[in-house]
Amino acid sequence: MPTQSSQPPEIRIAVLDGPDGEVVGDLVRTYLLHTEHEKVERGLAQPTEHGALPSAYRGEADDPALAYAGSHVLVAELDSRVVGVVVVKPGDEATELKRLWTDPGVRGRGVGSALLEAAIAITPGTIRLSVWDWRPDPIRLYESRGFTRVPSWEARERLVCMERS
Repeated sequence: MPTQSSQPPEIRIAVLDGPDGEVVGDLVRTYLLHTEHEKVERGLAQPTEHGALPSAYRGEADDPALAYAGSHVLVAELDSRVVGVVVVKPGDEATELKRLWTDPGVRGRGVGSALLEAAIAITPGTIRLSVWDWRPDPIRLYESRGFTRVPSWEARERLVCMERS
């Protein structure tokens, strides 16, 4: 009989104005802090006070219900614990995937793949995303799900823009 930890992740819509708001904020904060640290290491950003997010990102971590209004936020659960998130933001020409993040302690258990597949499943039409070029594992994941590199819509250096029709 399989143990609970061998089960695939459960993906569901987050309830941001309820029980999921805090955990989504925590996951997004961890993602953003990790990204800022990587940008500082590569000379693309200035260090901030330890544990502080740049003001442009604070709202996403502090109040995800407000920051992601109009978006679908999916969470992944393993062992009755929320361990991953992705934001699906509808747009006029394409839907944007943002903040795909899994707890590093559960990587390799299919959480990122399950979140990406669920986001694709609820998204009609074109999906787009951007990913830092120093993240080869996510780039391979996106490419394995039919995303291709396209000319950049981003002004920031080193962001790879990808789309899936």
